[in-house]
Amino acid sequence: MTTETLVQSIATLTLRPAALPREQSSAKNEKEKSQEDAEPYRYTSLLPVFSKDRYPPLEPFEHVDPGHRALTHSNPRSFLDSASSIDDLTPYLGTEIHGVNLAALTHDERDQVALEVAGRGLVVFRGQQDFIDRGAEFYREWGSHFGRLHIHPTSGHPEGVPEVHLVYRDANSSLNFEYDDSITSTVWHSDVTYELQPPGLTTFFLLAQPRTGGDTLFTSQVSTLKRLSPAFVAFLKTLKAVHSGFEQAEFSRSGRRGGTVRREPVEHVHPVVRRHPVTGEEALYVNKQFTRRIVGLKREESENILNFLYNHIASSVDLQARVHWSPHTVVLWDNRVTAHSAIADYGKELSKERRHGARITPQAERPIPAWDGLEL
Repeated sequence: MTTETLVQSIATLTLRPAALPREQSSAKNEKEKSQEDAEPYRYTSLLPVFSKDRYPPLEPFEHVDPGHRALTHSNPRSFLDSASSIDDLTPYLGTEIHGVNLAALTHDERDQVALEVAGRGLVVFRGQQDFIDRGAEFYREWGSHFGRLHIHPTSGHPEGVPEVHLVYRDANSSLNFEYDDSITSTVWHSDVTYELQPPGLTTFFLLAQPRTGGDTLFTSQVSTLKRLSPAFVAFLKTLKAVHSGFEQAEFSRSGRRGGTVRREPVEHVHPVVRRHPVTGEEALYVNKQFTRRIVGLKREESENILNFLYNHIASSVDLQARVHWSPHTVVLWDNRVTAHSAIADYGKELSKERRHGARITPQAERPIPAWDGLEL
């Protein structure tokens, strides 16, 4: 088992300290940097390990979405009563909330969070140090409220806590699934869509973040679908596509990311357009990272349709939101109605700063076709 460890003012007079000579200034910065590096890392226990454990194939299960329960509440948004501010990030996607302590929410309030995230697609909670500092066992308990926790087949996790998926990148290494032969680090996707029952509500936060860079892009797959013509949407609803985890597994088997595959890769067929089980919203459900082909179409037909949809998702900037990871931010999104991409504009030759994040990923139902007549 390997652990990656990595003016003052008086009247009109303004007083400023004298400028240091360039050499002294540089030495001062280096000293401060050395002192910073010498401090023990607060979240060492959450650094990624790549265990050699092996897991059997995932078994189907019945998912009960907690958002359904919130629909019966007299006020399904009462969890926001303590909020100091609530601001929509964009008209189509995302809300930013200050003043709500996620760690202190009751079970009923967690149900309300699930409903809120289903409706807005993305909810950003600021000031969540209490949540983040409660540790791995709390993360498991939190995530289990929203569904069966997914154990990622190839990623790193904290020692003994495989249900917490970790991302990690610094000046010396990247333990993420990243393309190194592309002109961009942007890879739009919804998480692990190759599973029979992919994730629903997902929780993600950074334990360490660069001072600049490392943001995450999100887009509304409900809105990207609505932009298409009704006749084309009607056609898309008749289609289903293969989603595959084989490329991700081969990436690790090649010795990258940690070099382990704990569960054999799978591929499953999902509708190209799915329906959300709680809101009833219809959403586009293809992504460049995991969707491989449309069932029943010839290769050229499938590739042209998928590439059109990938380009539509990537270029619809007016439907996207960008999350900046200020310290103690926790972000929740609904993988059924959104897609996202990390932005790897930090680390390696760009800076020596660490980006260390944790994802809690409950699985949800098998995707429900938007068209009732589609057989999977």
